[in-house]
Amino acid sequence: MTSAANRNGQGGNPLHAVPEDELTATAQRDRRKRIIDATMTLADKGGFDAVQMRAVAERADVALGTLYRYFPSKIHLLVASLVRELERIQERLDRAPVRGESPYERLLFVLGRLTRAFQRNPNLSEAVTRALMSADASAATEVDAANRMMEGMFIAVLSDGEPTEEQVAVARVIGDVWLSNLVAWVTRRASATDVSNRLELTVRLLLR
Repeated sequence: MTSAANRNGQGGNPLHAVPEDELTATAQRDRRKRIIDATMTLADKGGFDAVQMRAVAERADVALGTLYRYFPSKIHLLVASLVRELERIQERLDRAPVRGESPYERLLFVLGRLTRAFQRNPNLSEAVTRALMSADASAATEVDAANRMMEGMFIAVLSDGEPTEEQVAVARVIGDVWLSNLVAWVTRRASATDVSNRLELTVRLLLR
């Protein structure tokens, strides 16, 4: 965690970010949106190190103290930004039919769209990935939301209705493998081709 997180109670009583569904006033929701927009813009330009709490506050036009009430650290900010990016990808998937005649083909299609979306924004991907890897229990709400988003994308193409326990388990495994390969790509330990091949192998082993 950053020093900001340490200042804000990472000890016995860690502070938590305010979830969007707990914000009732339109102004509060708009302020939260501006904060995340500012975070993503800074991350897209300069990666993890470019996201500083004061810079986010200035860009979002909020007081620094207000920012800390919404998000106690840059880790919380960036994991919330990951959730936002996953929501955007899901919206794009919802606007066009997923290609494929079988769960295997449809899952590969979704994985391809998801992976390419993150590879098009390497600085943002580096920032949110580092944050996710650094997140502790105080960011559990944001981490859980990101996991649910990823799993939901995969479950939707694996199941025609209520998913089985096995399908949910497969979606979780795919999510873990996808994330580990995103980390490998961000840290330049794997090429885009390597990632694609590994994901295809994983899906083939699980579904065929």
